[in-house]
Amino acid sequence: MNPIQTLIRILDPINEYIGRAAAFLALALAAIVFAVVALRYGFHTSNQWLSESVIYGHGLLFMLGMGYTLRHDGHVRVDVLSRRFSPRGAAWRELFGTVFLLFPVSLFLLIMSLNYVSSSWAIHEGSMEPGGIPYLYLLKTLLIVMPILLMIQGLVEALRAVETLRNHRPDAPEHTDAREGV
Repeated sequence: MNPIQTLIRILDPINEYIGRAAAFLALALAAIVFAVVALRYGFHTSNQWLSESVIYGHGLLFMLGMGYTLRHDGHVRVDVLSRRFSPRGAAWRELFGTVFLLFPVSLFLLIMSLNYVSSSWAIHEGSMEPGGIPYLYLLKTLLIVMPILLMIQGLVEALRAVETLRNHRPDAPEHTDAREGV
């Protein structure tokens, strides 16, 4: 196994495991929304902490799931022209998009979020609402975690494209289950 394949094998499962764990948040989020609605309309009461947890859960689900979605090619793409690409052409497109679009945008988000998140951590920022969740700084930390996860998966996808181009194989390596490796 060459170094590129070894690196893919090490990095690829990161977003797979995080994405699978985040998927359970969808179930928890549905239960919390149900509880909020039941409290509000069934018992004419509300709980600020529970209501805010919907926002936290939504943020966790989507920001932790972005790398997983990229891994499984689930992002929206405009592939009008690229449908006609050969596997090598698709590898070039993937490499170009990752290096010149995904990495710069992710790096920009990461850099621009550092002061914002560190300021939040410095004051242990919490909810502005009485009875709200006191850990807003943890939620804001996702602004740093999300671009890192995207860059990790982007690196894996770029390395896969390089492998396809380097080996002149007719097709790109298949995504496999994280437990099986590459």
